[in-house]
Amino acid sequence: MSLNLKFHIIAACLVAAFLTTNAQTHSSEIGLQSDNDSYLLQGSDRYYTDGIFLFYRHALKTSSNAALQNKVLGFELGQKIYNPQTGNIPSANTVDRPFAGYLYAGASLNLLYKNESNLKLGAQIGMIGPAAGGEGAQKFVHNTFGFYSLNGWMYQIKNAFQLNLSAEYNRLLARSDGFDVSASGYANLGTGFTGAGVGPLFRLGKLGQLFNSISTQSTAIAKENAPQTNNGEFFVHYKPQFNYVAYDATIEGGLFNKKETGSLEVTRVPVRAIFSNQVGVSFVSKRWVIDYTATFPTSVVKPQHYSQQWASITLLYRFN
Repeated sequence: MSLNLKFHIIAACLVAAFLTTNAQTHSSEIGLQSDNDSYLLQGSDRYYTDGIFLFYRHALKTSSNAALQNKVLGFELGQKIYNPQTGNIPSANTVDRPFAGYLYAGASLNLLYKNESNLKLGAQIGMIGPAAGGEGAQKFVHNTFGFYSLNGWMYQIKNAFQLNLSAEYNRLLARSDGFDVSASGYANLGTGFTGAGVGPLFRLGKLGQLFNSISTQSTAIAKENAPQTNNGEFFVHYKPQFNYVAYDATIEGGLFNKKETGSLEVTRVPVRAIFSNQVGVSFVSKRWVIDYTATFPTSVVKPQHYSQQWASITLLYRFN
């Protein structure tokens, strides 16, 4: 599928969504997210170059818990692909960010409170290395759509089993007509990813409350827990964030892996302090949830020869 065709499909989905009116209550949703640096139309193919994720979320009853407004159980499958400054490198010493794939399955429980705070707990199991299929997936795309030939995956991060835990917390700080700001933070702990991040989230437009919003992955909600007015969402958002990286297996290799004599694996040391900016637009209608977000982080390794950026496109379908 060409990039032009992808954008025409996305535009058609947006038009169809705008033709619907108010949002309705749905307890389940299914959909996908695609990450790619080409969505920024800059012609780059480097660093975090591609990601694909499938989601299923279902809202649970909150029973007699007076503080909880919503509770969402989620499942996901995902693959992330990383390469250096390009997917075609002449030698190992030109690898700035290592070649790596990450394939995983995950589950999460999102607890959303009436005071518009939430705590989302998650766990993932998976693999990095050749078993994650990054090389095969990238070669399939390049060969299918006539992109340039790849060279360098022989230097990729070696196989390592992954068990990663995560926690995310958000809380509303202030809201006026059509504008709000909330605090957001996360922490990761595992064999692949350990670190934390914090920053504010600014939203401007038609806003949903944070216990039933795309901003907190809670557009699924049980009918008895839904707010009295549920008119959908349409807003722009901006999120500056400070991130601390204690460990990243896609850069440093498996936590328990030892460097083997004669191995072609290339690893690097990550930058520990990373600042990122996210900007995008979100829309929620009767059945559809659509989001476009661009991410611009500072360097993740040293030396990193170019800047890194990508965009994420999310499309979810809501049902009972």
